Amino acid sequence: MTQTDSPTYRVVTYGCQMNVHDSERIAGMLESAGYVPDPRTGSLDPADVVVFNTCAVRENADNRLYGTLGHMASVKEANPGMQLAVGGCMAQKDKQVVVDRAPWVDVVFGTHNLGSLPALLERSRSLEAAQVEIKEALQTFPSNLPTHRESAYSAWVSISVGCNNTCTFCIVPQLRGKETDRRPGDILAEIRALVDEGVQEITLLGQNVNSYGVQFGDRGAFAKLLRACGQIDGLERVRFTSPHPAAFTDDVIEAMAQTPNVMPSLHMPLQSGSDRILRQMRRSYRSTRFLGILERVREAIPHAAITTDIIVGFPGETEADFAETMRVVEQARFSAAYTFQYSIRPGTPAGEMADQVPKQVVQERYERLVALVDRIAWAENRTLEGSTAEVMFALGEGRKDEETHRVTGRARDNRLIHVSLAPGQQRPRPGDIGTVRISHGAPHHLIADGGLLDLRRTRGGDAWQAREESREDVVAMTPQTRTVSLGMPVIGSSAR
Repeated sequence: MTQTDSPTYRVVTYGCQMNVHDSERIAGMLESAGYVPDPRTGSLDPADVVVFNTCAVRENADNRLYGTLGHMASVKEANPGMQLAVGGCMAQKDKQVVVDRAPWVDVVFGTHNLGSLPALLERSRSLEAAQVEIKEALQTFPSNLPTHRESAYSAWVSISVGCNNTCTFCIVPQLRGKETDRRPGDILAEIRALVDEGVQEITLLGQNVNSYGVQFGDRGAFAKLLRACGQIDGLERVRFTSPHPAAFTDDVIEAMAQTPNVMPSLHMPLQSGSDRILRQMRRSYRSTRFLGILERVREAIPHAAITTDIIVGFPGETEADFAETMRVVEQARFSAAYTFQYSIRPGTPAGEMADQVPKQVVQERYERLVALVDRIAWAENRTLEGSTAEVMFALGEGRKDEETHRVTGRARDNRLIHVSLAPGQQRPRPGDIGTVRISHGAPHHLIADGGLLDLRRTRGGDAWQAREESREDVVAMTPQTRTVSLGMPVIGSSAR
């Protein structure tokens, strides 16, 4: 317990940005129920409640979760009264299996009922028995729940949950359900309230953001939403993830190009460059369409940085198929790529396909692909040497900043930039924005060793500083005086 005798919690997050967003809601729900964040930094240290928000996209997610839960059994035994909860996609998929394999878990809850967690913890405590509650349909849109935001200057904003696609390698539609869209007015109200609290960068989230509006019959809704974000005073940077190439339309490109606060960066998942494999994946586009989108984006936004996802070794992939992926990567000139070796995901059509590619073949292809991606990214980054860039400094981006005496942030195109400060220069706060000259391009980042050309102290930096100064006071506050912002917070509330 803390000095106020409030119970403590910790949320351990695996997986995608949607899970990160959900974890902020889980934390908000716990704080609204009287819990306080555990001050220790180790993710597996004991707290009164430890919540694992899980991922089910990759095969090793199961092994990782159950290995971690095995470790937590001894931690819990040494800390009487401690509770363990498992939520997220793995919980939605496995349901009762989690408790059967790890009977020391107290609560299992799914992706559709995040708001049930505090009640389930209390019920488990009262009944001294594990509580499993998995709903098959969304109960409350996550953005309507309380939230504890990890950043004072940058925020995730969910515009939809679920997915209507049927990619054969993906289990997400089974676990998140059909696409459910928020109304534009609700989204914009949340963004305006966040900006009033000091947030200056938002990332619009959805399993397929550019299909937003399908539920209420407006095919142009996503482009309209981007343009509406451009009308919000104080909102400096807008990003979104992830679109689907099959639904990506020219009105979105136009909105990106014509809306100044929509950043010149795009994450466009390729998955494979082989048209034959794309058909097997049920990805309803082909390589020519994919490259055409990139061409139109770069024509409208010449300095856009484009990243992607690629799967190596999908069932039946031949050397010729892989060569097509290498060809498309060479033509696409990605600034970065998230590359994955295919692994069987039980419950998906691809998991039952014949012609699974041998592991050693997948590994060799993967290494060739990574080498190509790195070579292209390095070449692209080196073209930026000598140019200037606007950097929004961030917390936790530069893992070696203390060793190198640098500060780190993101350029408008989302490239990572490590900045050396000149002697006597003011150190930027997370959220502050500066201009630098790029001195060196590396495969995964840029370096600016000439110091800051200028520095603008921002409202986001002010919000970060205010949060840091009040952090000790917040921990010491009683549950009756602590505040938690809602999914649609009001002006002046605390978006912690």
